[in-house]
Amino acid sequence: MSAFIFMAMWLVHRLPLSVLARLGAWVGDALWWLIPERRRVTQINLSLCFPEMSAQAREQLAREHFRAFARSFIEHALWWWAPKARIEQLVQLEGLEHLEACAGRPVIILAPHFVGLDAAFARLSCTGNFASMYAHQKNPRYDALLLAGRTRFGQQRLLSRQDGVRAVLRAMGEGLPFYYLPDLDFGPRDAIFVPFFGVPAATVTGVSRIARVTKAVVLPCVAKMQPGGEGYVAQLLPAWRDFPGTDVATDTQRVNAFIEAQVRQMPAQYFWLHKRFKTRPPGMPSFYPKD
Repeated sequence: MSAFIFMAMWLVHRLPLSVLARLGAWVGDALWWLIPERRRVTQINLSLCFPEMSAQAREQLAREHFRAFARSFIEHALWWWAPKARIEQLVQLEGLEHLEACAGRPVIILAPHFVGLDAAFARLSCTGNFASMYAHQKNPRYDALLLAGRTRFGQQRLLSRQDGVRAVLRAMGEGLPFYYLPDLDFGPRDAIFVPFFGVPAATVTGVSRIARVTKAVVLPCVAKMQPGGEGYVAQLLPAWRDFPGTDVATDTQRVNAFIEAQVRQMPAQYFWLHKRFKTRPPGMPSFYPKD
């Protein structure tokens, strides 16, 4: 089944983006019914993060997310196979001057889990070499395609989570900016509970700890999917001042507060299918069925 899906993606990667966007919307509407477990996870996440919304508004937001997620998955075909010139055309890169201003210094590019994160990395890889960390996928074909797609321009350094922080420090020591996605729940190890939309969320402390060890500049990067065939915008924001701060917990709260502010600007594009609140403080019950 997976071989058929990836073959279909290769066949459609030459289509106009407007066509891929419509296809993604159709697939997203189908997935809403085909994967009820992830539908429930999304609904639970949205109810926790947006309790002020009506149930009807949250369901509409959840459906919009499924469409955006499906579109982004299909458009991985572009980042895996489209020529560099097309990627440069489809993904508008803003704020590159902020990265250039950090030349000669270690850099952490803080990239939250929006649906356009791979579009942003593909576009950045057209400008230079970066290091990033990824989790091995259960599907070996998807794992191989993901790894090959993210490394096909330049000399990108993809590190698995199993490589650990030492591999990250080595790459940064060689001058590679680190494209870091720190906002998933990987369990209690190396994490602390800090608020995310007012809910205690197990959050890795890597941004603060790596910045402290390497004296790195933290440069946020926000990827936004545009409507229809208008492509993506990958925006590098100015480097954070006074970071790291007084302690790791305060720094990690700042990371989550920044991500929350960005999510509020484009809530349908955040990665709501993930069990962001799976790890709970001791003695607290799970939010998710079957956990």
